Amino acid sequence: MRRAADTTVRAELSLDAVDRRIVKATEAGLPLCREPYREIAGRLGISSEEVMRRMCDMLAAGVIRRIAAVPNHFRLGFHANGMSVWDVSDTRVSELGARVGALGYVSHCYRRPRRLPAWPYNLFAMVHGRDRAEVLEKVARIADLLGGAKRGHEVLFSSRILKKTGMRLSREVTLGTRQPVLTVAGDR
Repeated sequence: MRRAADTTVRAELSLDAVDRRIVKATEAGLPLCREPYREIAGRLGISSEEVMRRMCDMLAAGVIRRIAAVPNHFRLGFHANGMSVWDVSDTRVSELGARVGALGYVSHCYRRPRRLPAWPYNLFAMVHGRDRAEVLEKVARIADLLGGAKRGHEVLFSSRILKKTGMRLSREVTLGTRQPVLTVAGDR
């Protein structure tokens, strides 16, 4: 089950000059070509193996949260987006979240804290559809999957499209250091 984080996170990092060049080269995403790491390597004057090794190291260290395709659902014809929120037992949320997250029509699935008494939901799953009826039909399938484990749910439909961005190196400097601060923004 993927876990969402705050929209913007700042953390002090120890990136060397090559790591920072790789981050800058991939800020807008990986090149849309057959061998994106080779393309980046060519721009930076290093081997594609070095780019991949360094990106794997940054991934393992948590500098890069994930490397994934971020489709524009709207352009693909999916004009309705619904965040389904579920009230399930905290003892089963990981197990149930893994099952829901494995569904092909769920793009994000994660646990969130409840905000009682007004907000009892702890499992979130984003569903995309060509229209609201399709989203509601898919949410009904999630309800069937959860069965008696669900105590309640809602669907929150998107009202606008937000721009998704990847990580960015900011020019901010943390107190007492000259290290750049990595700003990770957008969908992670």
